[in-house]
Amino acid sequence: MTGPVATVRRTAQEWRWGRRPLPPADLVEITPEPPAWKLPTRWVRSRPAAAVREGIQTGALAPLLTSQVVTVVEGRDRVEEAARNGPVILAPNHSSHLDAPTVLISLPKQVRRRTVTLAASDYFFDAWWRAAATALVFNAAPIDRRPGGRDGLPVDLLEEGYHLLVFPEGTRSHDGYASRFRSGAGHLAVEHGVAVVPVAIDGTWRAMPRGQGWPSRGRPRVRISYGHPLRAEPGETANALTRRVERAVAVLLDEQRTDWWSAMRADHAGRTPSLRGPAVAAWRRRWALLEPDPPPQRRRVWSTRSQR
Repeated sequence: MTGPVATVRRTAQEWRWGRRPLPPADLVEITPEPPAWKLPTRWVRSRPAAAVREGIQTGALAPLLTSQVVTVVEGRDRVEEAARNGPVILAPNHSSHLDAPTVLISLPKQVRRRTVTLAASDYFFDAWWRAAATALVFNAAPIDRRPGGRDGLPVDLLEEGYHLLVFPEGTRSHDGYASRFRSGAGHLAVEHGVAVVPVAIDGTWRAMPRGQGWPSRGRPRVRISYGHPLRAEPGETANALTRRVERAVAVLLDEQRTDWWSAMRADHAGRTPSLRGPAVAAWRRRWALLEPDPPPQRRRVWSTRSQR
């Protein structure tokens, strides 16, 4: 419908009744947004701060975690061996706020002391008190997780010989299953020639899912597995290396839930369960992750299938 009636009707619908009309856009003075405040974090890597952090982690954080969850760690020697050849990037899946402290506590002492945790600047560094506590306790450095925030990657830390704890997903899982890994860690590994150690974490979502502020009762079991370090091959892109790291984490998780032999066979046949979980209804996805832990038993390497 066109004509004067349509024009009047459209004007009446768009008019700001009871409020001042908006001025033309070309007359509005645009004030650039001031740069976000950032807490300097170099001080947390000084000797006094490192001594305080060691006391907090070993004297308070580790006993607190031990009292709330049962942690099973495998492959710690792989990290120690990889760290002897220079800085490494630790790349675990991410489903809970328990992930960072459990990984740090499970690391060998010499590696943990030289590990910097990359934390989201818009979440952990939005207030001075949260930023200071996060930086001191976890030796954390802020990172911009927005698309295109690659310029904020802490290259200087790798050059100074620090290891980096990076969560490639960028945020915690909503339902316990991982999302697609971003390529920030892959860019660092490709451009600076450092190794990436895949880390599989299972059980932290069940122990303390998103939205929960304290671990669940009953000391749920958390499993952490460190894989063999991965390095970029000649001509390999950051995205290709990231996909390899993602696949390695999926194989480690499959090994945790089955055994080494079954996980290797599934990987060779291309049947490793996806980190993103089964393509079923949401309630079935949650149901699978909320099944109670099986009774503790000796770790199996080979399949226990009966032989004829």
